[in-house]
Amino acid sequence: MPRHKRPESVLIVVHTPRLDILLLERVDFPDHWQSITGSLEPDETPLHAAQRELFEESGLDATRDGQLRDARQQTTYLIYEQWRHRYPPNTTHNIEHLFTFLVPASCAITLSPNEHRQSLWLPWQEAAEKVFSPSNREAILVLGTQA
Repeated sequence: MPRHKRPESVLIVVHTPRLDILLLERVDFPDHWQSITGSLEPDETPLHAAQRELFEESGLDATRDGQLRDARQQTTYLIYEQWRHRYPPNTTHNIEHLFTFLVPASCAITLSPNEHRQSLWLPWQEAAEKVFSPSNREAILVLGTQA
């Protein structure tokens, strides 16, 4: 029996100095785009989860390819109905920790083929319009307006 996911995750908004944002299209939710995200493993800190997910989903190394920053912001959101079976029974909400990852320029990435179909880089305003998650949209908008 597969173990349940921990209802705590990271969101990593990968961006360039010009605020081009990396987006990934989900395999299990075609035509739905997002930044890098993933659940924390048991006993894993948000920082370690961000480093792991960044590498797993893009091939980018947090210690070599850019600057990872903990935004020290958490969002609690309602888990989409189609994914609730992945969590412990009666779990309806997830806590998401926000990180940003600054890369020098848009770059080729290595997709995790089980998770994502394709990637693209978009200016922050377009990226905010394209993502399906409200917390992802808000994170991109805040990043864009703070620049």
